[in-house]
Amino acid sequence: MKSNKKYEPSVPFLRKWFNLALLSAAALLAMSLWFSASAVVPQLTMQWGLSSGQKSWMTMSVQIGFVLGALLSAVLNLADRISARQLFAGSAFVGALVNAAIPILGSGPNVTLVLRGVTGATLAGVYPPGMKLVATWCREDRGLGIGVLVGALAVGSAVPHLLNALPLGEEGMPSWRLVLFATSGLSTVAALIAVFLIQAGPFIEQTAPFDWRFAGRVLAHRPTRLANFGYLGHMWELYAMWTWVPIFLITSYERAALSLWAARLAGFGVIAVGAVGCVLAGSLADRVGRTTVASWSLVVSGGCAVSAGFFFTNPAVLTALCLLWGMSVVADSAQFSAAVSELTDRRYVGTALTMQTCLGFLLTLLSIHIIPSLLDIMQWQWVFTILVIGPIFGVWSMLRLRQLPEAARMASGHR
Repeated sequence: MKSNKKYEPSVPFLRKWFNLALLSAAALLAMSLWFSASAVVPQLTMQWGLSSGQKSWMTMSVQIGFVLGALLSAVLNLADRISARQLFAGSAFVGALVNAAIPILGSGPNVTLVLRGVTGATLAGVYPPGMKLVATWCREDRGLGIGVLVGALAVGSAVPHLLNALPLGEEGMPSWRLVLFATSGLSTVAALIAVFLIQAGPFIEQTAPFDWRFAGRVLAHRPTRLANFGYLGHMWELYAMWTWVPIFLITSYERAALSLWAARLAGFGVIAVGAVGCVLAGSLADRVGRTTVASWSLVVSGGCAVSAGFFFTNPAVLTALCLLWGMSVVADSAQFSAAVSELTDRRYVGTALTMQTCLGFLLTLLSIHIIPSLLDIMQWQWVFTILVIGPIFGVWSMLRLRQLPEAARMASGHR
């Protein structure tokens, strides 16, 4: 396969990684909005008496909003027709305002769920455009570049859990209003970084013409379809794990009469450690292949999903296992996105990535909801076994993609 090395001299190393660092920092700050309400469910439950269903919807409403926002963006080709940097900045700022409206209004769970849905819609203008901006700076190291961004997203998603672990206020927890205001402030800073500091790289196509039909081609093109199937298997597991494992750890620590502060800190660590997995997997995938790294990540995370229940009564071992799970469960995420950016029409990379995330987050609605539903028939420690379905399907998809000749377009021919 013809090498792309001739492009590299046009991208100064320091300039590229300075921009990628700024972009990753902005993504980290903006994505703190995602679990801002989910992290403070204990406080909201004490104040509003949330039911188990309402607790689930604190996260699911964000997923639905993201899906609707991503679908609209994909159909309108927004990420390819307007500046990805401006879309990122505007979405982060609007998301901050909507998130801050929750503590300002304080109107109860129903209004909060609506506002959470709108917040999710704004984040559809942060995540996919962020990946496209990485693609404008990276070619041969695209897996690493997107891996760094997704790692930042993982840490950003964990930030509300860290804020909620601060020993402030009643019951050793900070005010839920303080956590939401703090995350809105962080997202506002993200918008400012995007507006004034971030630049797009040289590997960018001209603004694409409007073509609403391209959103459907994400599944019509077989190589891209298989990459997206792998992503769906990954997403079946990821957000259910991120949503419920922090609660799972709290339950385990409670039954062992251990510190709940330590449990909440462990919940933060389980999500945040994914950043390490993303960077390591990204660096490795650019050299040994996307399908190889993604498959092994799926195998490890699926194994953790099956085995976590055996250590429910031993919080120390359970925490160590969940940290491994947290590192592997998101390590492959960037590789599915990098694969799509390499396999699809270069003019519509932003649309393809937006459609990919739309489908993935739509699937998470089912996997997030099924965990508390299974609690009625299974004990806490065994509910996560249902998640192994995703890794199995993901590995099958990656092995099928690897066999196609088009797979040589990924990772400089490393498949």
